[in-house]
Amino acid sequence: MKKYSTGVGLVLLGLSIGFSPLTLAKNDKHEHGAKAHVSKGHNEKSLPPGLQKKLARGEPLPPGWQKKLHKGDYLSDDYYDRGKIHVPIDRDGNITIDIDGTFIKLHDKTRRILDIIND
Repeated sequence: MKKYSTGVGLVLLGLSIGFSPLTLAKNDKHEHGAKAHVSKGHNEKSLPPGLQKKLARGEPLPPGWQKKLHKGDYLSDDYYDRGKIHVPIDRDGNITIDIDGTFIKLHDKTRRILDIIND
């Protein structure tokens, strides 16, 4: 009887040790909550490294870069630095900048895009 209870005890001990990591496993999806569902998709865009090099050399951006921008996005520093202020700040804190012939109306402090006007 003593051998039997020792064997059962060892089996139970082995099972408890074997399954304990499963109970302690981190659930990444649940851990991050709502932040895991927020993507940077259209909010914080930056130019790819190749385009950053072109921009640094003063070369024009390729056609179609405007298609990557949408109302509600936040204009990255790469694009903002490239632009020239076309309409100065208004009473609401909005400005319009010209980037390679495309006019982008945005809030000056947040750089949230309010409108995009292609020339």
